[in-house]
Amino acid sequence: MSQTPARHPLAPAFPVMAAVFVGYLVVGMALPVLPLHVHDDLGFGPFVVGLVSGGQFLAALASRLWAGHLADTRGSRHAVLVGLCAAIGGGGCYILSLLFPQQPVLAVSVILIGRILLGGAESLIITGGISWALALLPANMAGKAIAWVGMAMFAAMAVGSPVGDLVYRHAGFGGIAVSALLLPAMAAALVWREPALVPKARPQGSVRAVVSAVILPGIAFALSGITFGAVTSFLTLYFAQAGWAHGALAFTGFAAALIVARFLWGDLPDRMGGAQTALGCMVVQTAGLLMIALAGKGWVAIVGAGLCGGGFSLIFPGLGREAVRRAPDDSKGMAMGVYNAFLDVTLGLGSPALGALAGLAGLRSVFIASAVTTVLAMPVVALMLPRKGSATQT
Repeated sequence: MSQTPARHPLAPAFPVMAAVFVGYLVVGMALPVLPLHVHDDLGFGPFVVGLVSGGQFLAALASRLWAGHLADTRGSRHAVLVGLCAAIGGGGCYILSLLFPQQPVLAVSVILIGRILLGGAESLIITGGISWALALLPANMAGKAIAWVGMAMFAAMAVGSPVGDLVYRHAGFGGIAVSALLLPAMAAALVWREPALVPKARPQGSVRAVVSAVILPGIAFALSGITFGAVTSFLTLYFAQAGWAHGALAFTGFAAALIVARFLWGDLPDRMGGAQTALGCMVVQTAGLLMIALAGKGWVAIVGAGLCGGGFSLIFPGLGREAVRRAPDDSKGMAMGVYNAFLDVTLGLGSPALGALAGLAGLRSVFIASAVTTVLAMPVVALMLPRKGSATQT
């Protein structure tokens, strides 16, 4: 008599991960080429490149609380669908910007509007997606749920980066714009077929209680997370200005290392503790950033990007587990929204600041500054470490 194959413990959340993956292909395809389009095609400098990138993060920040509240009150599926509709609007703005090739200020303004829509979309998709996965999986898999949904996001970026580079070289920014319109529509069709998980009762946790619970993980994530802005906004431009080939490959190495680390060690936050995992990963991330900054050859910077991605990989789920553990049980969506908002603050303000720093001291300084802020995050994480003799974290 044949036995039914054992179901993978993460199987209930696979459709959520698939939707996040398809939705984030839009982000992945644009990451390596948008700085080049703004800099080379439209003729703007590093500050505007950082401003365009930061606009998406600021929009994500403005929508985080609402995204978390929407997931807690209307259901996570509803939040993800609203986000995908906003992403479709962002892709439409990319297409519209192509109508003004002789008016670069107008073109970049329309792109910025699209980035703002995509920022709101990003907030809703990832906050709703994580909240959805947390609702589908057991509480003792919270860290792994956050890690794997995040892995789907970064897998999309890893795949999207070389695909976006290929599309840009053969079809220009127009190819990226059309893809940005079609991919969220595909993801929306996927999500629409899934059953909704509507909360049984209205959340009782206050915003103040949630913010108080998330403050330490959020600050640590904000300080270490500027690395993401440095890599996404400036890594390919750094390679181009240094005369090194394969800038898109360096970003892919960052994202691929992140994915592999989460696949192999995604349960570390649940087994060892979120703070302990995050602290160790920050050491690795700092080493990778310094390798990029001090590299004399492109392959050294590519290795550094991989090391940096491996370090960054479990900081997000590690500190995210700390945030969820501290939050009220009926406000997990809002907790993830507030937690992600700390990263939005540092990216929304930090990306333009890194652009200004690059204009003054060169692109190498961007990665040195990111290493310094990661080191500053370490004592904040140390405050969350369990004290000797305290009860084991759950």
